[in-house]
Amino acid sequence: MGMGMTDVDQPDKIASLLSEIRNCRLCEDDLTCGPRPVLQLSAQAHIFICAQAPGIRVHESGLPFTDPSGDRLREWLGIDKEIFYDPQKVAIIPMGFCYPGTAAKGGDLPPRPECAATWHDEIFGKLATPTLKLVIGQYAHNYHLGSRRAKTLTQTVSQWRSYAPDIIPLPHPSPRNNIWLKKNPWFERDVLPYLRRRVAEILP
Repeated sequence: MGMGMTDVDQPDKIASLLSEIRNCRLCEDDLTCGPRPVLQLSAQAHIFICAQAPGIRVHESGLPFTDPSGDRLREWLGIDKEIFYDPQKVAIIPMGFCYPGTAAKGGDLPPRPECAATWHDEIFGKLATPTLKLVIGQYAHNYHLGSRRAKTLTQTVSQWRSYAPDIIPLPHPSPRNNIWLKKNPWFERDVLPYLRRRVAEILP
């Protein structure tokens, strides 16, 4: 928790920051669908989900993970939508807050780097250290794990025990990663049971 910040005024600080982020127009000229920052914050959340960037369905809904990726992620965690969308329990802080658009070869563009550069230090400086941080995808691995990450996403996720119990690196739950999941059956066999137990310990 930030220096000089009391438990009483902390929620107000977070609410003010969240409002400021949702009104951000920094990348407006570079976003084909326009800015619509999507994230979920509170001072009380014990689990942080740190992922990539919203997809088009999330851009349209204004809620994080309202797409097949979200369905799979909630299945991985073993929680329902009511718990997942409770900001007092779960904070959702992607590397990019707005839908970045579609890449020329298909799929979404990478998260806009301006979000992390402009907002992330302030966000994580105001929030208490979470009980569990889920770091999803290579861009989040790079930011949150830094020199602790391995050379590849697969190697980083395979070394999950070295980050547990407070951090668990994950692949993105997108259906585009179905091939990865088939090639790496240890993920569903070893990582997911541990992940579900850890979440159940924190959110009984």
